[in-house]
Amino acid sequence: MKIIVLMKQVANKDAVLRIAADEKWINEADISQQTNESDGYALEEALRTVEAKGGGEVVVCSLGPQSAKTVIKDALARGADRAIHVVVDDSKSLSSYQIARAIADAIREENADLVFTGLQSDDASYGQTGVILAELLGIPHATIVIEVEKASIGESIRVKRELESGWYQWFTYKLPSLLTIQSGISQIRYASLKGIMAAKKKEIREVTPTLDAFASAAKIEKVYLPLKSKQTQMLGNGDAKAGAVELVEKLKNEVRVI
Repeated sequence: MKIIVLMKQVANKDAVLRIAADEKWINEADISQQTNESDGYALEEALRTVEAKGGGEVVVCSLGPQSAKTVIKDALARGADRAIHVVVDDSKSLSSYQIARAIADAIREENADLVFTGLQSDDASYGQTGVILAELLGIPHATIVIEVEKASIGESIRVKRELESGWYQWFTYKLPSLLTIQSGISQIRYASLKGIMAAKKKEIREVTPTLDAFASAAKIEKVYLPLKSKQTQMLGNGDAKAGAVELVEKLKNEVRVI
């Protein structure tokens, strides 16, 4: 069994974000980077799936500049067998379609049984790359996967999907297929010292896509921080009962929630 896992490098969640001069993205000059959260869970689920089946290969694929190799090497240290690095220096300017197209061209010949992606990225949060990738590869996909029934994997796979309003759905997909994994599906393992040393010898194949061949109709016009404003109103002039009466009137007539 071969599983390809897509992993993305994103800005650290605790970093102080500043808008870049061109207002097209954030200034990443002095920001530490980390693995996208749900992608980490996707990798863990792929490793557990291969282990449950008694063997197989987990291939990591990441699109981004050379700094993305940090994410790739961490994945290899956790247990992935090899990696594909789709080298794109200005990946932030690409749409979900362009990213999916570049990845599809890079992994199509791998003929993987499964492709795992995170549900969405922590920066753009479009949640579209995995879905578009499945369409480009011509395989079925399942989104918001919260459980994989590993014992059922053969020519098909049975997964549990999260729906709206607390509902869930069990569904069976024929292989090959693509799953977008929800955060929290399992406990992520740490890279061991042995894994870190072994990662240095694992293959990282670089691919340079021809992005001019498939332009996108979507682009980022402007990135900005929302304005903060205060509109505090003092009710009742110090009288709690009068304030309560005014509050009820506002909730009834202005906010219209009662």
